[in-house]
Amino acid sequence: MEQPARINHPDLAEPLRSRWSPSVFDAAHEIAAADVELLLEAARWAPSAGNRQPWRYLVLPRGSAGHAALVEHLSRGNAGWVPRASLLLVSTIARGADGNDFGDLHVPLHDLGQATAHLTLQAHAMGLHVHQFAGFDHAAVAAALGVPDDALVLAGIAVGRRGDAAEVDPRDAEREQRERVRRPLGEIAFGDRWGEAWTPAEG
Repeated sequence: MEQPARINHPDLAEPLRSRWSPSVFDAAHEIAAADVELLLEAARWAPSAGNRQPWRYLVLPRGSAGHAALVEHLSRGNAGWVPRASLLLVSTIARGADGNDFGDLHVPLHDLGQATAHLTLQAHAMGLHVHQFAGFDHAAVAAALGVPDDALVLAGIAVGRRGDAAEVDPRDAEREQRERVRRPLGEIAFGDRWGEAWTPAEG
């Protein structure tokens, strides 16, 4: 069962309205190479400051050596559900590549977030689901996958189709039933001064 979100605005576009991050993936589903390419193409065309495109993704389909290496270093909380995903990606910032000397990582991190958001929404439009995670040994994964010292490993991205909750640990299945809520708009959007909630003009 899809988990509906508490959305206050009726005109929120798809796939923003129905996007969510399941924790039960279909362990039998295999993602086609053409679909992986399309996901990466969506990330490739994300906005980028100065067109520096600092993001790099390690692409690890289930069954690959890289997938096994990442799974080996998952946190206990992620070790049950992440391996079932059809595809794992590791998002990174390439600090030294192509002459990019990112002394300040604020903008590159912002750009990476946009690229991953593009990829996430493209996946949802294709009938796939994405669940991002940070619970793994970043240093060990970087070493296992040959990530150079001048690159920064940020997060994992699990991609696949929904699975059967009866096949997984009850703790992972329980995640599917959690109510999906967000902070009120007034807590994240401020007007002229920090902390003062922005309000739309009337009329």
